[in-house]
Amino acid sequence: MAARTVQRQTGHMDDGATTVRAVANFVNVSTLAGLVIARAGKAELSRGPRGLWYAEHYRLPFPVAGAFTVGNVIITPTSVAEIGGAVLAHEERHTWQYMVFGAFFLPLYVTAMGWSWIRTGDRAARNAFERAAGLADGGYADVPVRPLRSLCERRLSG
Repeated sequence: MAARTVQRQTGHMDDGATTVRAVANFVNVSTLAGLVIARAGKAELSRGPRGLWYAEHYRLPFPVAGAFTVGNVIITPTSVAEIGGAVLAHEERHTWQYMVFGAFFLPLYVTAMGWSWIRTGDRAARNAFERAAGLADGGYADVPVRPLRSLCERRLSG
């Protein structure tokens, strides 16, 4: 419980970079989209550190994830305390990706997820965004790549 209190005690920015991230994700509308999604999922909103928002007890069945991020909003069907520090750190790294890619992040993410699925049969293992956010911290396995040639041969012969 103490860790949860520490994580919630302030919504202030720790440095200039987190301020830039918060402003960028506000301007590119991704944080607003995250807050709307959280509300649609009847999540309980609270301020987190470094300009983050926490949306806990999200009730919609999609996406299927222990946590996901939209802008500066970390959304979970459970609680911040339950997902733990490693997953929080992983999800916070996605907030930086939203800062860089803005409205293009979601279509790029879906494309990267498709590429990962084709190459490994897993949506995260070769997803560049998940790798950059830290596969292990997000609870993902590093699945080996399937040779493209064998995939093509199976498609052509079957």
